[in-house]
Amino acid sequence: MKTLKILFSVFVLLLLYRCSSEKIANNAFFIAPSGNDSWSGKLAEPNKNETDGPYASIQKAQEAIRELKKMGKLPADGITVYVREGYYSISKTIKLTTEDSGEKNAPITWRAYPNERVVFSGGETISGFIKIRDAEILKRIEKTYHDSILVCDLKKLDIFDSWKLKPKELTFHLQKPLAMELFFNDEAMTLARYPNEGWLEIADVPQFGTELIHKGCLPHTRFGIPVGKHYGRFKYESDRPERWQKTEDIWMHGYWSWDWADNYDKIEKIDAIKKEIYPAAPFSGYGYTKGQRFYFLNVLEELDSPGEYYINRKTGELYFWAPENINTGKVVVSIMEEPLLVLENTSYINIEAITFECSRTTAVKIIGGNSNKIAGCVFRNLGYMAVIIDGGEKNGILSCDIYGTAGGGIQLTGGDRKTLMPANNYAKNNHVYNFGRVFRTHSPAINMKGVGNRLSHNYIHDSPHAGVYFSGNEHILEFNEIHDIAKETGDVGAFYIGRDWTCRGNIIRYNYFHHLFGPGLHGVRAVYLDDFSSGTTIFGNVFYQAGRAAFIGGGRDNIIENNIFVECDPSIQVDARGLSWANNYFDKSSKLYYSTLFDRMDAVSFSQPPYSEKYPELLTLYDDDPAIPKNNKIVRNVSFGGRFIDLYDKLNFEMVEVKDNLIGDTVLLRESLESDQSDNFQTFKYGHVETMENMKGNKFLEENPGFKDIEKGKFQLNDNSPAYELGFKKIPIEKIGLYIDEYRTQMTMERR
Repeated sequence: MKTLKILFSVFVLLLLYRCSSEKIANNAFFIAPSGNDSWSGKLAEPNKNETDGPYASIQKAQEAIRELKKMGKLPADGITVYVREGYYSISKTIKLTTEDSGEKNAPITWRAYPNERVVFSGGETISGFIKIRDAEILKRIEKTYHDSILVCDLKKLDIFDSWKLKPKELTFHLQKPLAMELFFNDEAMTLARYPNEGWLEIADVPQFGTELIHKGCLPHTRFGIPVGKHYGRFKYESDRPERWQKTEDIWMHGYWSWDWADNYDKIEKIDAIKKEIYPAAPFSGYGYTKGQRFYFLNVLEELDSPGEYYINRKTGELYFWAPENINTGKVVVSIMEEPLLVLENTSYINIEAITFECSRTTAVKIIGGNSNKIAGCVFRNLGYMAVIIDGGEKNGILSCDIYGTAGGGIQLTGGDRKTLMPANNYAKNNHVYNFGRVFRTHSPAINMKGVGNRLSHNYIHDSPHAGVYFSGNEHILEFNEIHDIAKETGDVGAFYIGRDWTCRGNIIRYNYFHHLFGPGLHGVRAVYLDDFSSGTTIFGNVFYQAGRAAFIGGGRDNIIENNIFVECDPSIQVDARGLSWANNYFDKSSKLYYSTLFDRMDAVSFSQPPYSEKYPELLTLYDDDPAIPKNNKIVRNVSFGGRFIDLYDKLNFEMVEVKDNLIGDTVLLRESLESDQSDNFQTFKYGHVETMENMKGNKFLEENPGFKDIEKGKFQLNDNSPAYELGFKKIPIEKIGLYIDEYRTQMTMERR
């Protein structure tokens, strides 16, 4: 009987396999490195006689699907194009258009064959490295390293002269696409630099301005206020540049005046005797300031560590110190200057389980269309960001891993700000980390614009600057986890929005912000409502060691409700910057008047529908002391450890509604006259709470308010917490972060 059961089970499995195979054959095309475009493309591998089998090219499968559609033979449940395992070198953008679209119940899916690894690469694998024989080059490199550094003549390789620094690439790293980069065993290598780690400091900035006039450059201003020392040269203290024989292609990367703005500047000349550097025009946008940090890069003489390389972009010679045996590793240089894949006005197309890498710009771009989906893919080692979704409706990126990008991860745009028509585009269940590799600032993991889009269940960590930028209306940012961003900068947000009264209706809920520390000036905020940002709801989030956690920078109509703050510094901060250092936003008679807020009101016709109906508070804004941050509410939050609230710029509890909060452990209130400009604080602890008349609507505890185990990151309150007596609602903490689905079969990283 047991034997019969086994035989029956085998029979059923074979039958199911046969049915499944027939279904795949009827609804699928195949592409493989071993394929042939003269074959039918209906077989997963060549037949015995090699008379039929998979296609060799993506273009042939594209043609076949278009032909089926013209004949009206698109299968009822769509078509899947299976790409067999292999490394596909992309030298021309794969472009799908309206003709390649699927239908609502019959999508066109392009995906890797099950359990096989498919790589679409904009790079080229190179070989032919030999020891350096050029005596002049050897003189420029320390003798100790001669046997470690190898050279490859790129001119002898068929890589389309991509090694050359073209005239349009005058700004080198700031140019998109980037100049050629080098990757070894799937990791980005480092242009030879000094120092190898860390930074130098600007020793001084000499005061002379006549040279600027000749270069057509004037001191830069921020909000009309001159900043930096923008005088075309600066001093350094190192003796190292004295060793450099040629300086014509040496660059510098620095945070030249602000900790939130970096730039790559080419050197025009170095005066090693005076220890002065003359950057090539155009200079850094914010000028140069004494004490700010920088380093040199693209210096042959500094090729002195494993993992460093240098490309002579005139001769085409690539010098490389491989971190491992170069004969057993894979060396790839980036070639492709355009996106690897573009979907233009397509609908119902799925791109699944493919690795995209080594483009010198964005990997995938979706322009318009609807219901297109990128799912289960890997994006790495790219020259800009991974994916751009530009408009359309219901387009999204789902369960993808993104890392090692020179810029950010995802740009998500869609919806009409004039009509407030939502796009419902989305970024969901993505793991974005180690981004901002080259573009160190303003390269967030996700940049969302428009109306009615959604970020959910994304896991974001490890970057030099911001986590998420968003602007526009009626977005939802929920169930995301974010930590260890702003590792190199200051005055930055994990979630950031700013400088627009009309960007309203956004909801930030059920996110987990933790371990945030910005080493630069002003540190990091978890949720940064900057420069009069208004009408945002921050509800049900968990903040743990999250810097200045929830920050309202002069805006109004914001709600901070039902959140948990643990060991934040402070949990909440509100300022009235429009009454102090940022009053130039409102004083139209001032020479420093900055009209952005009012310009953006006019841009959306705020006094007419739909804005006048959706956001009636805008109609009376101008007559209601717009510089004062009115109607902000801080209610039913739990704050434990750290400091509860900071109020700046003469704000008080009559201007900000603060009630029904549960405040435990050390409770501090800090007040100052001007935002971040004064240390004139008043500090209140438990014994002084009764003197704070407007704080009596809150509850104060000197013990744990009900957390089970903070040390283990367990922030759910027990059922007996006094927070519930104040109307606090339980937060669905267990749902935050990545989850397993058909595309993400395992968590790629453990939580910190």
